[in-house]
Amino acid sequence: QVQLVESGGGLVQAGGSLRLSCAASGLVFSTYNMGWFRQAPGKEREFVAATIRGGPFTYYTDSYAESVKGRFTISRDNAKNTVYLQMNSLKLDDTAVYYCAADRSSSSRIKVGIVDYWGRGTQVIVSS
Repeated sequence: QVQLVESGGGLVQAGGSLRLSCAASGLVFSTYNMGWFRQAPGKEREFVAATIRGGPFTYYTDSYAESVKGRFTISRDNAKNTVYLQMNSLKLDDTAVYYCAADRSSSSRIKVGIVDYWGRGTQVIVSS
């Protein structure tokens, strides 16, 4: 049974930082593309960042939404089956529930939200 469990959300002032974690179990983590999405109140879920396998070895390419480029960094630790999202220079518009996603496909479909598994989300609130 695959589980993705997010943590690290919370309340932070604008300009501050948070690091989200997503611990995965029940899958061969290194073979999955991993991503982060977010959903703000009244809005659709949107892509934030992904780490995508580049071939048969543990080589990954990172991809980001334009709105977070230069501020957010995705990383993964295959030994810990965990993917992270470091969020710096947070803005009010970053307030959302952040979801972790995993996809076994060899394509980059994760970037358009086609994934095999979703986590339950962690709330991030950025205050002024």
